[in-house]
Amino acid sequence: MVQAVIMAGGEGARLRPLTCDLPKPMAPVANRPIMHHIVALLRRLGVEQAFATLHYLADEVETYFGAEESAKAGHRLPDGAELGLRLEYAVEDVPLGTAGSVRRLMDRLEGTFLIISGDALTDLNLRPAIDFHKRSRALATLVLTRVVDPLEYGVVITDERGRVERFLEKPSAGELFSDTVNTGIYILEPEVLARVDPKRPVDFSKDLYPVLLAEGRLLCGYVAEGYWTDIGNLDQYLTANHDCLRGEVTVDLPGEQIREAVWVGENTLVHPAARVEPPVLIGHGCSVGPGAQVGPLSVVGDNCVIESGAAVEHSVVWSGTYIGQGTRIKGATICRHVVAKRNVTVNEGAVVGDRCLLEEGTAVMPRIRIWPNKVTEHGSKVTMSLIWGTKWPGALFGASGVTGLANVEITPEFAARLGAAFGAYLESGAQVITSRDSHHVSRLTKRAMIAGLMSVGANVLDLRIMPGAVARHMANISGAGGGVHVAVSPTDPTQILIEFFDGTGKNLDRAADRKIETIFFREDFRRAPLEGVGSLEFLGRTVEYYTEDFLNFVDADAIGRRKPKLLIDYAYGPLCLLMPLVLGRLGCEATSLNAFVDPTRAHEAWASREQQMGEMREVVRALRADMGLLMGSQGERFAAMDEEGEALVGDDLLLAFIELVLQDGGAGTRIAVPFSATSGVEEICERHGAVCVRTKADARSLMEAAGSDPALAFAADTEGGFIFPQFLPAFDAMLALGKLVELLSLTGQSLGEVRARLPQYFRARVQVRCPWEHKGTIMRRLYEENQAAPVEQLDGIKIQLDSGWVVVLPDVSAPLFHVRAESRERERVEGLVAQYAARIEELQGGL
Repeated sequence: MVQAVIMAGGEGARLRPLTCDLPKPMAPVANRPIMHHIVALLRRLGVEQAFATLHYLADEVETYFGAEESAKAGHRLPDGAELGLRLEYAVEDVPLGTAGSVRRLMDRLEGTFLIISGDALTDLNLRPAIDFHKRSRALATLVLTRVVDPLEYGVVITDERGRVERFLEKPSAGELFSDTVNTGIYILEPEVLARVDPKRPVDFSKDLYPVLLAEGRLLCGYVAEGYWTDIGNLDQYLTANHDCLRGEVTVDLPGEQIREAVWVGENTLVHPAARVEPPVLIGHGCSVGPGAQVGPLSVVGDNCVIESGAAVEHSVVWSGTYIGQGTRIKGATICRHVVAKRNVTVNEGAVVGDRCLLEEGTAVMPRIRIWPNKVTEHGSKVTMSLIWGTKWPGALFGASGVTGLANVEITPEFAARLGAAFGAYLESGAQVITSRDSHHVSRLTKRAMIAGLMSVGANVLDLRIMPGAVARHMANISGAGGGVHVAVSPTDPTQILIEFFDGTGKNLDRAADRKIETIFFREDFRRAPLEGVGSLEFLGRTVEYYTEDFLNFVDADAIGRRKPKLLIDYAYGPLCLLMPLVLGRLGCEATSLNAFVDPTRAHEAWASREQQMGEMREVVRALRADMGLLMGSQGERFAAMDEEGEALVGDDLLLAFIELVLQDGGAGTRIAVPFSATSGVEEICERHGAVCVRTKADARSLMEAAGSDPALAFAADTEGGFIFPQFLPAFDAMLALGKLVELLSLTGQSLGEVRARLPQYFRARVQVRCPWEHKGTIMRRLYEENQAAPVEQLDGIKIQLDSGWVVVLPDVSAPLFHVRAESRERERVEGLVAQYAARIEELQGGL
């Protein structure tokens, strides 16, 4: 009897993500690896010895079939049935081609031998082909079959005696001359291998056979009867499973046939109220709950759980997968150890890779592929294949815009679609301002955004590298419909932040965010015709426009008379390109530090601002500067230092600014601050007869207040961001600095004198990790436990205590809580933060 060589080294790149962690021969078809079916076919043929050539993830094959030593002793399949043939392995470190890998076995091959692919599913009757080969005394016989679409295969023409006359590997449509194709199954004589060059990769069909044919050597072709598919793509993979269930290919289906076309494995429990519609194959150790539906045309792997009300139709589910209540899998492939929680929908042609977690309410759109180890958020709609990164967001927009890992989650493809969604949200032909920071990834992302905007007919006015505040100002004065600013995230240098703003310069409201998300996920774009594609214009004089408006808004004469002496650390941010010009026009004497753009260092400088301010102290004193300033990396925020080297950051800087703004005619003045800002704000407002408006803690809420309240004079957060709505309803560090210098110049005060009058409070903060699904429960429990005290629920909960207050705020973009406390007693504030952080952790432990 002939020996056999199983070609099992393929990666199966076209089957990814099925083959990310598994070689193609080990991809399960009807709950057994493809190669298992090939080995069973060889055994039925009477083959007693086979060799498997391995390369990609070779240990997966060896682990399943057993090592060579056990094979020689009589190998057993994992289900205990006798293989009945010796299986040995030849592992390639470097791919040698189909012929090159077999040549390594020439010393172990004796006489006529058979080559068969380990990653194609077939039940071809090979006995007549072997007999034909021997009768014809051919050097090589190619086993052939007829297919409907031969363009993806090697096409072969034979004469009436079966001699190969012509063959062509993967012909074009114009070269198509037959529907008879090469299956990759060959019957060869050993001398063929002597023609294989051992020094380079050699392929049978591409390299060796054309040479032999040109030399006039006898090559034959035999058209075999039976089923064959090379499972070359994901659709063919699903079809191969369905063909096994329909009986179109002869394979041994594992499990017991409990009724016609229904096979169920050992220890599987199917609830009497469940519906099993044939044909169906369910593995061992599974559980199918009441009201669940499995089938028709579905394969469920071993140790799977299908909860009540779930449905699996026309799909393949691999082993160890959990299908939650109400979840529907239709025409999809679900790989190993996937968790699909309640009410998940996976649509036709979609593929979910190993160990993915689909949170409750996730919808995976048709033909989407999700690579292994990915997580979706609650209620998310996956509309793009998720390859890089770890997470698909439930919502595009976070607190400040759209964020994600640079060139991993925020890819050029993603950015182009996002740009198209924003452009489709705006009126047709709208003008859109675009700008970015100096990082090359921001340039990549912005260009993709521009392509998307233009594709839906938006006209782009690009400012190139420009501070976000200047771009917002340009939108405000140009009549643009909105704008986009792309920059490295100020909180995480590995992420990109895409900020969207309207025609006034403030962030889009939540309703606009949701509309853009809907357009993005549904891909409901209005594609512009050729003549309607948007234009791209690079705007000049942007800096000049901003500078003139800036100088008209502040009292430049008052500043010029005082000639303040400033020390400014630009922290490698973009303001160093513009701010020295403006300060020079104001008559300021400014000394600059780190006044060059380096986006890789800008984030670190602002993140470690307390340390930076400490290093600045001695320089301020040595220069006898009126104040020192550390500018934020995005040009939206800053921290200050008075002439004595005392830092004013966060709430302290906020209080100083409010004191100055209200000092001259503060009665009736309206200001806005987040609800988590210090109680000192009310204390100063009460002294001056001003009105304090509290908003939610996010920047968008402050901008909305600044843009919607015409009587509002000033708004600020607790992170060094300030808004003067009459100039721009958005954060602008440069303008805020100008106003600070102006107010000090008009009153003749120093920043240190203002600081000395500020109310004294002590503050502390901490972050506590918490899973998304527990946030609501914990917030409810904290509210119930603190009803005896005054509690505000504008944003999170704010608990008023005799000695101060505590705020517990769920983060909108991350699985954590922010716990903040304030008190006039230093010791008390640390205790409050620790107390509530510990309580959150205790509540988590009980869930």
